[in-house]
Order: sequence, then C-alpha cells, then structure tokens
Amino acid sequence: MSDFITLTPSGAWLIMPPKIRRWIVFGLPWPLLLLSMLMGPSGVFSLQDVLESAKAGVLGTPMPEKAPLVRAILWDIRVPRVLLAFLVGGALASSGATLQAIFRNPLVSPYVLGVSSGAAFGTAIALASSLFPAYPAAFFFSLTAVGCSYVLGRVGKTVSPVSLVLSGIIVSGFFTALLTLVQFLTDPFKLQSIVHWTMGNMHNADWHRLKGSLPFLGLGYAGMFALRWRMNVLALGDQESWAVGIHPEREKIRMIVPATLAASAAVAAAGVVGMVGLVVPHMVRMILGPDNRLGIPACMVFGGAFLVLMDNLARSLTAFELPIGIFTTLVGGPFFIFLLRRTQLGWHA
Repeated sequence: MSDFITLTPSGAWLIMPPKIRRWIVFGLPWPLLLLSMLMGPSGVFSLQDVLESAKAGVLGTPMPEKAPLVRAILWDIRVPRVLLAFLVGGALASSGATLQAIFRNPLVSPYVLGVSSGAAFGTAIALASSLFPAYPAAFFFSLTAVGCSYVLGRVGKTVSPVSLVLSGIIVSGFFTALLTLVQFLTDPFKLQSIVHWTMGNMHNADWHRLKGSLPFLGLGYAGMFALRWRMNVLALGDQESWAVGIHPEREKIRMIVPATLAASAAVAAAGVVGMVGLVVPHMVRMILGPDNRLGIPACMVFGGAFLVLMDNLARSLTAFELPIGIFTTLVGGPFFIFLLRRTQLGWHA
C-alpha cells in the first residue's frame, strides 16, 4: 500500500487527541471569518462602531452616526468578499483532495491536471466574446482538460503517478497557450480585465458574483460530499474496488464531474489561484489522517479558511491590494517542498 494511502497524523499532531484535532480543523476557521470582516484598508470605523450599530439594530434604538457607513462597507463589500473567498478556497481544496484520492496520486491537483488552465481558457473566451456564459464554458473546457490528462496518462489499464502528472503538465501548458492566444487577439479594453483576473483576485467580489457562482459551487460541494466514502474504496486500488462490487472507472467519472465543476466555478469566480488544491489536502491529512469521509468536509472548511487568510494578507500587508494568487503560490510552494522532504512523498508513492 502506498505512502499516500497510509499517511497518518504526524509530528506534534500525534500527541493530540483526535477530538482536539477535529476541533482545530472544523472550529478555528469560523472566528477567522468574523475577524476577516473587520479587516481592511478602511479605518473609518472600529469594532466598537460595529457593535453599537448591531446593538441598535437588535434593540430598535436610534442608530449611531456611522451606522450607514458601517453597513455599506461590511454588508456590500466585506461580507460577500469573505464568503466568496471561503467558498472558492473550499472548492479548490476539496477538488484537489478528490482528485488525489481517485487517482491515488498525492501530486495531482486542479492546477496540475489542467482543470484550472482549462477553466481559465473557457472563462477568457466568455469574457472576450460575450457569446457564452462564463461558468458553463469554464466547466466544459476544464472537464475536457482533465479528461485529456487522464487519457494521455493511461498506459494499458493503469495510470502511473508520473505519467499522469506529465500529461497534466502538457495539457495545462496547451490550454495556457490557448489562453495567451485569446489575450493576444482580444480587445485591448477587455485585455486588462482578463489579465488581472487570471492572476487570481477577490477585489471584484460582490453579491452578484457570489450568487452567480453559488449554484455551480453548491452542486460540486454536494457531489463530492455525497461520494466521499466511495473515495476510500477507490484509494485502495481498482482490484479492491472490484472486490466490493464498485466499478472503478465509472466511479472515477462520477467523482471527476463534481470535483471539476467546483474547481472550474472557483476559477471562473476568482481567477487562477494555485497551490490551494495541492497543499491544503496534505495539511488536512497530516492533521486528521487519510479518511476521506472526514477529509473532504475538512478540506471544504480548512481550504476556505486558508484562502480567506491569504486574502486578508493580500489586502492588508501593503498600501495597495496584491493578487491573491501571488500569496497562495509564495506560501504554498515552500510549504509543499517542506512537506515532500518531511513525509518522503514523491515518485515512489
């Protein structure tokens, strides 16, 4: 059995009871969401202003002078932004965990298998031409990309970890080239918005974008959550799946669809945000272990909190806002290298 399958909580996590580890993963993100709504470049109101406005709203007393301003900044700007970042991060992380489980490969993610570049290409076409809705176009091309990666990486009846990663890199590069071609041919007035969006950004988050992405993200979330226990069977191997009456190829397709739908909707909503789908599933497995019945919902919560934290850094560390994709790569890349060396995950898995 591979190291990936047998990966268990390691290091300091081993001395913590399982209940405390679950509380850390599922409980700590919620205070972070509340604090994130109070963070931002605007210093025109404080936490006391927020509490006084909330108290006046509950008790029906006269509103403080800053209440309209507090409501506008919190409700119209920060709440939809934090919620969208949370949903996008959770979608990318759970999609990565699903793909790693069904392909039995700890190195794959929506970014590696071309899902992100395919979705970016589809969304760019939709933005440049205005002929197609963005979310269905992103889903179609991302599903095409992951299908091509799987077919190209298949040798006989098996898909080795190395061939799957290499085919994913090739397919990702192909769709990245197509994306560049769209940028080259598109209208200069639309080019700036497309380029800025591909870097991964949350500054355009609002209620309209959140509502538009919610059906696609919700269906992806629901599909992965419903099939999570079957991922444990697939993670054991095809022969073991046949032994318990599960058709492995059919089940993989069933799981690829919701995982791709969630990841493509995340890309269409926030642009290309790398590393979340690769790093967060490993972080969750280090804390909770390899059981996907617990790992998939944990990735949804922990991945969402991770991206919210990155978004807080992106909009707070400097006087101007940086693309969130930069922070996820700067933080996720070194962490993943550390992870590879620490757990000996690699080509032998």
